[in-house]
Amino acid sequence: MKKISNKDLLNHYINKHSLENIFDKDVLRYAQLHFYEKNEYILKSEFDLEYYYLIVNGKVKISYLLENGKSMLLKFYKEFNSLGDIELLKNIPIRCNVEAIEDTHLIAMPSDVLRKISLDNPKFLRHLIDSLSEKLYATLNNSSYNLTYPLINRLSSYLVELITDKNYVILNSSLNEISQFLGTTYRHLNRTFKELESRSIIKYENKIIHILDKDRLHELSKNLYIKSL
Repeated sequence: MKKISNKDLLNHYINKHSLENIFDKDVLRYAQLHFYEKNEYILKSEFDLEYYYLIVNGKVKISYLLENGKSMLLKFYKEFNSLGDIELLKNIPIRCNVEAIEDTHLIAMPSDVLRKISLDNPKFLRHLIDSLSEKLYATLNNSSYNLTYPLINRLSSYLVELITDKNYVILNSSLNEISQFLGTTYRHLNRTFKELESRSIIKYENKIIHILDKDRLHELSKNLYIKSL
């Protein structure tokens, strides 16, 4: 993690996302701009929440740590999403691992400052309610999608979420993790990868998914996962 000492860039993101509608001026003076490189952990499960984060550029992956030491992929967040809502409100250790899957900038607000100053501020509380309700809606939507649509649509949506400006995707999660996230089995997931290959939509080799036909992949995905997947 790098702290970016660039007030102009910090103010750009503050103005872009109208943070004055969330935080009072006496709180915004504590705002910092943090940068995380791709594959770098932003939050780690069981640690205390040092900063409440607002994603202003980039993309992150959220994984839940299970009791057996394994992790389950839950969702992806892009801008403008927040990290640490429940931990901030409940003052509990971090519940999920958060990893940058592309270079990511975040506005960082010290959690101790927010607990002292902002938890009785109607503007900030309204922001928390909106954030948590959107995440709940996303979870319900994606759960129902996993129950309703064929795996080829769900897998296509998953791959579309990982596409950046390149014509390939590197799978950082194991196939077991991906199958859990998509609500299927390892074998069914493998068969569906092969089906996409047989249609000349992708080519799968050594955890690298080469996107051969991005338009057809988008068509199969149907954009059914909402943005805060």
